[in-house]
Amino acid sequence: QVHLVESGGGLVQAGGSLRLSCVVSGTIFSLNSVGWYRQAPGKQRELVASITSEGSPNYADSVRGRFTISRDNAKNAVYLQMNSLKPEDTAVYYCHCNANVWVAYQSRQQRNDYWGQGTQVTVSS
Repeated sequence: QVHLVESGGGLVQAGGSLRLSCVVSGTIFSLNSVGWYRQAPGKQRELVASITSEGSPNYADSVRGRFTISRDNAKNAVYLQMNSLKPEDTAVYYCHCNANVWVAYQSRQQRNDYWGQGTQVTVSS
């Protein structure tokens, strides 16, 4: 079992900052890419930022220059520092990871995607 636990969401005024954290736990052989997605009411879930196991980040155009993603491989954790927040950043933010896990009955590794439960970020104008 792999679990992702997010924290750090909340209510903030426009122009403010929040830092999201996500810790991945479970029996993992390797944690590959990790990242954050968001879903606003009535909209599809979209990628916010991701980071490879080597530390290369990728950002949505809408957040580039305002958000910073980082990871701590020793802790299996990923962070999203969000600055200069705008009302349009309001959404539920989901942590995502791609990880290699051991499939016992097949005696082999398998690469799977996992999601957190989501954390609400609300930016007031």
